[in-house]
Amino acid sequence: MIQSLQRLFQDMMAPPASSEQAEPGQALAAAVLLCEVIRADYRLEEAELEHLAVILAARFGLPGEEAQALVRQACDETESAVDHHRFLRAVRDGCDYDQRVALVREMWSLALVDGDKHPLEEHRIRRLAELLHVGHGDFIRARIEAEGGDT
Repeated sequence: MIQSLQRLFQDMMAPPASSEQAEPGQALAAAVLLCEVIRADYRLEEAELEHLAVILAARFGLPGEEAQALVRQACDETESAVDHHRFLRAVRDGCDYDQRVALVREMWSLALVDGDKHPLEEHRIRRLAELLHVGHGDFIRARIEAEGGDT
């Protein structure tokens, strides 16, 4: 028992493994945040995953297979990550304000692709928009644009 606790503390104090805690690239960071939205309602639907691949292909100029691989990697990261602060930081530091607003718009389009605006998805998008330092007015405009309304 004591050895287990000692090992736990040693693991906690050890420097992070380079592959686990390395700064994610822009594509992976954005993909993980988008994946967070589709996981918010506790249902992963094929239409959402396909739309996520389309968004990533368009945003980062990826061929279809690479976009699909990025979706799988993002879903794996979302499942295994303890927190998502490094992904948020990568997007905040690497994207200007308009790019972050566009990401929030893409979050809304993902939330709406199944025809159901689930309250848990809306809450997750709202929280991520706040953490990305996107203003409330732009958050609302992004939702209206994703819903197909006028601004």
